[in-house]
Amino acid sequence: MQIMSAPFLALAMSSPGRQLSFRRTVVFHLLILSALGWIALHVAPDLLPYVGDAILVVGIVEGAAMIGWRLAQLPKSQALEFLLVSPLRPKRVFFYEAVGGFGRFALVTLSGLPIYLILIHFGRLQFADIAPLLLIPMLWGGLAGLGLTAWAYESLAVRRWGERIVLVLILIYLVIGVLAAERLQDWLLTLPAALAEFFFRTIGIAFHYNPFGAMEYWLSQRCNREIALERMTIVAAATGMITVGLLARAAARLRAHFHDLHYTPIEAKHRSSESGIGDHPLAWWAVRRVLVYSGRTNIWLAGGFGIVYAAYTVLGDAWPSWMGTLVFQIFERMGGVPAVAAGLTVLAAVPASFQYGLWDASRQDRCKRLELLLLTRLEGTDYWRAAAAAAWRRGRGYFFVALILWTALGLSGRATISQVLAATAAGTLLWAFSFALGFRAFSRGVHSNGLGMLLTLGLPLVAVVLIRANVPILSSLLPVAAVYSASTAPPDFLWLVGPLLTGCITLFVARRARRDCDRDLRAWFDRNQGIKLLD
Repeated sequence: MQIMSAPFLALAMSSPGRQLSFRRTVVFHLLILSALGWIALHVAPDLLPYVGDAILVVGIVEGAAMIGWRLAQLPKSQALEFLLVSPLRPKRVFFYEAVGGFGRFALVTLSGLPIYLILIHFGRLQFADIAPLLLIPMLWGGLAGLGLTAWAYESLAVRRWGERIVLVLILIYLVIGVLAAERLQDWLLTLPAALAEFFFRTIGIAFHYNPFGAMEYWLSQRCNREIALERMTIVAAATGMITVGLLARAAARLRAHFHDLHYTPIEAKHRSSESGIGDHPLAWWAVRRVLVYSGRTNIWLAGGFGIVYAAYTVLGDAWPSWMGTLVFQIFERMGGVPAVAAGLTVLAAVPASFQYGLWDASRQDRCKRLELLLLTRLEGTDYWRAAAAAAWRRGRGYFFVALILWTALGLSGRATISQVLAATAAGTLLWAFSFALGFRAFSRGVHSNGLGMLLTLGLPLVAVVLIRANVPILSSLLPVAAVYSASTAPPDFLWLVGPLLTGCITLFVARRARRDCDRDLRAWFDRNQGIKLLD
């Protein structure tokens, strides 16, 4: 087994493409942890648990990208067919690829150890805090990566039923975790005693024995180390068991998913008629491509919470006393509606930054696609329209939720009409800025993963640091900071500088990207076609 797995592990660390991706991820990881470390040094100790939550989110995002992305794209390559008919079993192929991804992700996570040691030196952390800060994000990053992979490998029928189940769970969360919150005990008193006791214990276990709850308690000032260690141990053990289950399920589905992708008749996969293609077939194809995994679950969650938060903002003191307010108070301390709306605009810009609609899993696949596209009469405008349609279709739900929250601010009197309009304009500029840079990277053949992480994780964290440091001159230059600032104070000349600069950069990049798109794609194709690549 060691001999057979050696080529997979060697390729995972020696491939030039993966090496470059690994180095960029390490750099971004260190930059993000540095920003979070700065926040940890300058915020009140009672807010330190939220920094731990942010570190956990970073680990989940990185694990989904480094493990989930690679494994989810694996069956798209027809070269896999040679391995699937070789003596090497499909389950082992998947296992070796997963081990390579886990190894690279573990190295990225461990690269943050020096920053934790610095925080220990300044008294913000203790040596005992290092283990959960490394282990829990690593475990949940792996679970996120394998979870996305297993979800992608499932059949369409399973995914549809899975979405329905998740929708029910989201409704339960909104009712229990948001609307009831600290009033939950009063709600349960209306039930029979035995049933109320069962629900109270079940909800209490779910609240305390989840990664965010365990991390928050570990880093809180009221932490009891024995209780915290027990929760961390249970969370880590449960995460490990679920991860093993997802690994086994995805490995078992590899061959079937490969057959679904390459051998299922087109009529069975796409039942809609071709009449919807219209005059822009590339745009039609790009939209269908991103909707294979539509991400509706995340939009439902964001939309449900956004609507409830908007209602709370509008009602204010008229909010029913029998409903909870604890969740909203937590978000108010973290920036309130302006921060949530700004975060949603960043989520809306994620597809624009990463260019999901046009990117291929590897350079080889991109060469094959361009070999056909470049023979057509498609121009730069056609690629631009296709990328924009796909990015907007995938991210528009988050932007609409942000619009609901900005409208709630205006109706509640906490923001003027000019502030609502300024925030909407700044959010639109943020999306356009991300799209222009992402499309320029696509046309030049620069993989947008690094750029996407910078735009969607790096710049927002820098904005948080600058806002916390009360440096309005610098923070106003960042698009996401302009979105946040417009909702917190009436726009002035200093605020206007940032959107004007963003708009000028967007127009310049967009004009060049559209003008040079066809030429840049052909130049990239000439450089890469026929070259032996190790992605």
